[in-house]
Amino acid sequence: MSISDNLKRGSVDLLLLTLLRDEDMYGYQITQELEKRSSGRYKLAESSMYPILYRMIDKGLISDRRELVGKRRVRVYYHIEPSGIEYLEHIREEYLSVIGGVLEVLGEDANVN
Repeated sequence: MSISDNLKRGSVDLLLLTLLRDEDMYGYQITQELEKRSSGRYKLAESSMYPILYRMIDKGLISDRRELVGKRRVRVYYHIEPSGIEYLEHIREEYLSVIGGVLEVLGEDANVN
């Protein structure tokens, strides 16, 4: 497993909750928005994302609702709950602190791009 994979795995909750803080989204929309906002650097397969979303539902961080699209298709939208917003604030602070420490260790030549 690459460093990139480990970093992605460690930040996926942070990123999903951040997107849902902005608006309710359905699965495919979430994967597309992640890729778009990361300029193509962060790709998350829907099949990898759903277990994470289900875990967050079980923890009460998000909820889901089903909407009929067309005559037969149902789309599931995910919504961040107040406890999810609190958790997001906590993990965001922790993530930024860790990243700040890593950048300090790397020194002035650290390239974030």
